[in-house]
Amino acid sequence: MFKTFITSTAIALSLATFVRAEAPMAFDVAEDHTRIHMAAAPVHENGMPAHGNAFVSQGYIYPEGTLADGTVGVLEDGSPAFPDLILGTWTCDGYFVGEGGNATTGAWIISRQTFAFNDGATVVTQGAEIADIGQPNLRPVTGATGEFAGIEGGLIQTTLGFNDYWGLRATYIFEAAAIDQSNTQDAAFRSNSHQSIPVDENDHLEWDSGAPVGPIFGERIVPST
Repeated sequence: MFKTFITSTAIALSLATFVRAEAPMAFDVAEDHTRIHMAAAPVHENGMPAHGNAFVSQGYIYPEGTLADGTVGVLEDGSPAFPDLILGTWTCDGYFVGEGGNATTGAWIISRQTFAFNDGATVVTQGAEIADIGQPNLRPVTGATGEFAGIEGGLIQTTLGFNDYWGLRATYIFEAAAIDQSNTQDAAFRSNSHQSIPVDENDHLEWDSGAPVGPIFGERIVPST
């Protein structure tokens, strides 16, 4: 109990510091499908990247809630849908694992994500990404600068879906903010995309979204409506 109290206190103090600095504790990312680059091999028979395939991609960081309700943050030519709202650039590199681009649940990517904000602050997270849409996934913060330096805990990624060209749409919230939100229901941390995100690493439930995931390798396929 004492250890839990100390940990919670440290997170709360850390959170208070970032709030005073006005650093965003939650934000959205829209991947630019024109900047998704994957290795030529290995791939599955359907062209989707297979286990071991290396990739790098980039996208736009938006304020939290920008991509709620199915909003797409990237135009067909790769330009941002909301240029005046951009907070920075998101870069993701890593490897596909398991079923890779054919996965519908569980870990499908091991990646490093770098969030470079316009004011020069950065956040880096590393770990597994899950294919499940709508399932919060806690990723360790392995480095940070500027207003985020010294942050406690991790960053929670929730995949919202993909655009017509399989660019990722996701929302992120720092673990400290999620804990504070869950404990106090502070309206300052609520959004249309998520009102409360419980985090329990020991009881991680996964579900099959039933939707194809991941960027298409080679020819782009636009799903019929």
